[in-house]
Amino acid sequence: MQNKTAPRWDLKNIYPDFKSKKYAESKKKIPALTSKFEKHLKAFSDKDLKKWLVKALDILNEFNAEAETLYAYASAVYTTDTENKEALSELNSISALFVPFTPLGVRFSNILASVSKEVKALIKNDKDLKYASFYLEDTLFWQKKQMSEEEEALAADLARSGASAWSKLQSTMTSTASCIWDEKTKEEKTLVQLRAMAYDKDEAVREKAFKKELELCKSIEKPVAAALNGVKGTSITLNKRRNWKGGTIEKSVKQANITQKTLDSLISAIEDSLPAWRKYLKAKALLLGKKDLPFYDLFAPVSKSFPTYTWEEAKALVIENFSSFSKNMGDFAKKAFASNWIDGEVRNGKVGGAYCTHFPVTKEPRVLCNFDGSFSSVSTLAHELGHAFHFNVVKDMPVINQSYPMTLAETASIFAETILFESEIKKMNEEQKTALLEIHLQDGCQVLIDILSRFYFERSFMEERENHELTAEDCCRLMLEAQKKSYGNGLDSKLLHPYMWLVKGHYYSADLGFYNFPYAFGQLFALGLYNRYKKEGEKFTSVYEDILRKTGMMDAVKVTKSAGFNIETPDFWKEGIKIFTDQISEFEKLVKKAKKK
Repeated sequence: MQNKTAPRWDLKNIYPDFKSKKYAESKKKIPALTSKFEKHLKAFSDKDLKKWLVKALDILNEFNAEAETLYAYASAVYTTDTENKEALSELNSISALFVPFTPLGVRFSNILASVSKEVKALIKNDKDLKYASFYLEDTLFWQKKQMSEEEEALAADLARSGASAWSKLQSTMTSTASCIWDEKTKEEKTLVQLRAMAYDKDEAVREKAFKKELELCKSIEKPVAAALNGVKGTSITLNKRRNWKGGTIEKSVKQANITQKTLDSLISAIEDSLPAWRKYLKAKALLLGKKDLPFYDLFAPVSKSFPTYTWEEAKALVIENFSSFSKNMGDFAKKAFASNWIDGEVRNGKVGGAYCTHFPVTKEPRVLCNFDGSFSSVSTLAHELGHAFHFNVVKDMPVINQSYPMTLAETASIFAETILFESEIKKMNEEQKTALLEIHLQDGCQVLIDILSRFYFERSFMEERENHELTAEDCCRLMLEAQKKSYGNGLDSKLLHPYMWLVKGHYYSADLGFYNFPYAFGQLFALGLYNRYKKEGEKFTSVYEDILRKTGMMDAVKVTKSAGFNIETPDFWKEGIKIFTDQISEFEKLVKKAKKK
């Protein structure tokens, strides 16, 4: 149901509007800070390196704070009113303002590299620069993985008509492709609409939509396969020139701020859990009255009986559950609701989905969601407020310490929704509990098992792409192999989805290869933390906030080690997976009990 009592957020203390003096002054700061940074780089001298470095970091922190706040504000206005031409114009205007600063970053890293020994000595021994040690060491590392300033500029310029253009082709083809849905009325459905029908309550609709989706994918497979070859070919070429000896996967591991040993342990733990997930899929098939589960039933709802919530009830639930974990988290939730930091109303012109954004200058977050009264939307609200709480923990730190990799970005959000889930499921009757468990396991299956299949596919694709271009048939072959290896007998092997490579936009970024395993990392890391919370109780709350505080100050291995975890062994990941396997066992029992009635 559309809940009209859900609020709209208040952005006025960020900027009154685009025409305000405050907004205009912030925009003027971008070119001024760019010029200031350029002059500072030209004035480089190693005679007083500390003084020069402190000033450079001050400029970077100020620039990033202003830039992030400006862009976040324009995005916030636009995403709640996509017909707002002024907001769209401002997004383009702000992006253009940032362009001159980009090459200065390359120049800055080159200067650091020229005095790398001195920089490392400073950040090791000087307390004033200690906060920037991870940022500076990371900058020095990435400097070794960049081409010359001229080559990097050329690569960025060519990307617009190369990899970025290929990516846009995939996006355009998949967002505009459509087919006849009803021969009598000639009603059409887009590929996006067909994919959304996977959640329909009617099995006949799900099956028909699935078949239409595959037919539609077949009709556009050649240009999209060309796009995938173009993007991944670019990635391979640039990674070789940037001295990534291990290829795209080595770069992805570094971007995630983890180690290869961590990734291997994560994948190993997920693989060990495959038999349990196949039991879940078999149980869902049984609940739906089938022997084997077809791909189009992965998202099939299993119950019509489920509680709904008003906005006030959702608000009370979130505050209650956040407060049950810690006073800080509970107080933050109260402030978020009281300060109108949440835009929950469903309305025309507003984007779908949900996200959390933040404004470093005012040190405030905002949450966008589309609250419809379902438990899923309550869970989404808790998830996004978890992100917001993460920002609240780091908001007083320098801006360069407020950024964290995707592997750690989902920690607070998944932790927050887990607190809510564990509390609410205890209050439900057996039918509701079965349905809620299924939704939760459905999400887990996607984040772990489907992500594993995507990882397998991309690894195989990259190996073959090193030697030749792949046809659409090759892509389908590799995807089916990956799905069979991941889902096994959990799905009907005759009704898999060979075109997942075509519909998933994550594959089409030259800069972000293997944009899949970080999701699994985030899910299991958060669950591992929750498992520890269940064992330690209240004393874990300070440890938890300390972990969040360090996410932008050290890599994931060091962050977790400081809290007593070792993510380079499968045992840690199995702790998180155990929550799922226990739930799978409970789900199996509930299904068998329901089928006996």
